[in-house]
Amino acid sequence: MPFTPFHMGTGIFIKAILQTSFSLMVFGWSQIVMDIQPLRVLVQGHGHLHGFSHTFVGGSLLAILAALSGKYLSEVGLLIIGISKKSQPIKISWRVAFLSAFVGCYSHVVLDGIMHGDVQPFYPFSLINPMLNLISVVNLHKFCIYTGLFGAGIFYFILWRKARV
Repeated sequence: MPFTPFHMGTGIFIKAILQTSFSLMVFGWSQIVMDIQPLRVLVQGHGHLHGFSHTFVGGSLLAILAALSGKYLSEVGLLIIGISKKSQPIKISWRVAFLSAFVGCYSHVVLDGIMHGDVQPFYPFSLINPMLNLISVVNLHKFCIYTGLFGAGIFYFILWRKARV
């Protein structure tokens, strides 16, 4: 899957459903953290493209890193883009940060596991990828786009309903 943007569709949908119990910023940060290792391989021209970072064990470790760093980065980011105010800053709870990071990293492993033949999601326990080609790449991209659009629709519908009350 091309870097990160397609992965955001599932995050937008989950954000629409869970609202303040989920951080789209931390989820997005976890997508970036997951793709640092493949980016390094592409830049250097050698290595296993979807290596340890694209396993559930590696994803778990990266989710912890993404939650610990993403909580603070997201709070600052919300201030910078003006969603949060210095007088009333939005604080992301640790529970929300960890939930968002783990959902982000695990969904990343699943989505890339469906698409890429070199992903070994259950390594070191198994080298088999039972997710590979569960659906076509075209349908996987459609799934990511449609869940993002549907999630955005739900999110803005809820926002509109709250504004009317």
